[in-house]
Amino acid sequence: MLSILIPTYNYDVTSLVANLQQQCLKIKDLVFEILVYDDGSSLFRNENEHINSFPHCNCTFLEKNIGRSAIRNRLARDASYENLLFLDADVQLIQDTFISHYLKVIYEHHNFEVVYGGIVYQSRKPAPIQLLRWVYGNRREALTAQKRNENRYVSFLTLNFLIKKSVFEKVRFNEDIPNLRYEDLLFSFHLMKQNIRIAHIDNQVVHNGLETSSVFLSKTNESLIGLKYLLDHELIPLHYARITSAYYTLKKLRLTGLLRFLFSYGKKFIEKNLLGTRPSLFLYDIYRLGYFSTL
Repeated sequence: MLSILIPTYNYDVTSLVANLQQQCLKIKDLVFEILVYDDGSSLFRNENEHINSFPHCNCTFLEKNIGRSAIRNRLARDASYENLLFLDADVQLIQDTFISHYLKVIYEHHNFEVVYGGIVYQSRKPAPIQLLRWVYGNRREALTAQKRNENRYVSFLTLNFLIKKSVFEKVRFNEDIPNLRYEDLLFSFHLMKQNIRIAHIDNQVVHNGLETSSVFLSKTNESLIGLKYLLDHELIPLHYARITSAYYTLKKLRLTGLLRFLFSYGKKFIEKNLLGTRPSLFLYDIYRLGYFSTL
């Protein structure tokens, strides 16, 4: 028995749901449901309404946006079955064995708790204005299961994972934090605190939601504000995230003042690189450290 749960906001998920449904229908005796919750969107409501005509599928439209954490909790609460498969709206299936691969985990490893399948990005180089997100995604997120297992909690992302409903009820997403991203980092920390093991497998999906470099940089700033909130409220330890660990190492060495000074003078140069045609991830890391130091 499998509940596939997809939160969406201003995104057409009909193609993804149709693909998932077809894979499920081909598996003999599989009891499943696909639940889509639209988080107060103003776009694609007519398109997503068609999901309600698909067997075993339902799309619910929320009139008010409740945020990424709350909508995932609501999906899990309303799911009928014990095995929950969370997918982001802007992913695309690569292989027609995607569902059967997860079912193999369910059938052969009855005591599994959380399984992360991974992510890849398009191999074709995108438009120049989208390069930063593409380069970052390919080098930092599109990792093999073997590589992700080296740091199994911090490497966990919430866009493609399987979890037992009984396990989810122990951790859930924190609805009290601002809707500023990093909810997946906090979720993985709760898993670690509860000694809930994450298994990494190679069952990737393609991430289609490539923002422009300027939007991605703006979201980077926003996420760092969210990260500072987590630290200020002692929701994660200082050294759990790589960037905060690096920052507090510099702070111990009394170098944060110099970092802020250099960032103020070099910010425009770094931004020019990051928004250009050959974005450097080294400079992106410097940018993040510098911006975080100003907070």
